[in-house]
Amino acid sequence: MSRFAMIPDALQTAADLATASSATRAERWRPGLGAVAQAEVFASSREASGAGAALALALDAWRNRERGEGEEAEDRRVVVWVQTRAALRAGGRPFRAGLPPEIRHRLIHVLAEKDEDALFALEEAVRCRDVAFVIGELAGAARALDFTASRRLTLAAEKHGVPLTLVRLDGTRDLSSARQRWAVRPAPSARPRWNRDAPGPPAWHAELFRARSHPPGSWLLREGAGELVAERNLPLPDRGEDTKAWSRSGLAGVGEGWLEVADAASPSPGSASSFGASAAVLSPDGERVLG
Repeated sequence: MSRFAMIPDALQTAADLATASSATRAERWRPGLGAVAQAEVFASSREASGAGAALALALDAWRNRERGEGEEAEDRRVVVWVQTRAALRAGGRPFRAGLPPEIRHRLIHVLAEKDEDALFALEEAVRCRDVAFVIGELAGAARALDFTASRRLTLAAEKHGVPLTLVRLDGTRDLSSARQRWAVRPAPSARPRWNRDAPGPPAWHAELFRARSHPPGSWLLREGAGELVAERNLPLPDRGEDTKAWSRSGLAGVGEGWLEVADAASPSPGSASSFGASAAVLSPDGERVLG
């Protein structure tokens, strides 16, 4: 066979690879997809949302991890939580009694005086096969966490299979090798069904602004019955704004608030009515006003 006869086959193979890569890239993030080597969660130290969202994401990945042959049904490995002194002052330390029962008695808390010490502890933790996952907290600019240090953490986590979720309190979005980068802020909790005055489950507005395998997006994340629930949320148009794109959905004329959509299908551009899912309109304080 001549070299020229092989060209169409080679082009077809390249096209197939490009199509497969594009399809993988286009897959929208959702709970249950499993862990990535390193994820970053950016949050304000004044809102107490970073650690909770990081733990929720880490638990979701851990609960949905792939199990190898012969692996025990119950994962008995420990969980390591590393904080700097500055992060502890900003957000407090993990409260053992408030943690999920499945990890409550297996938490190892590490307090580091400096960012460099915390990075060393994080790298050592992800290298240990007896660790299920690692959470780290750094505050401020964290100059020690440059791209080289971030790359070291990612490579170590990938090599040893121990995922790391790093909370960046008041951090800057500089260069990083993290596979997912989130920005979170607190969201109003849904009222409990049986006691409307009781505090509801924790919830967060979460923006995935960079990811290796998923397009950017925003979700309303909340804990529900031992699992992470994600609902797409989009800002509604302000009063007086052109609402032509919303006219078919019955949402035109509604004031400021949030559109809550159960994550079932990707929307088509410019139309809210294309979601193949249940929808409701929430007021700024989280009350359901339509749907």
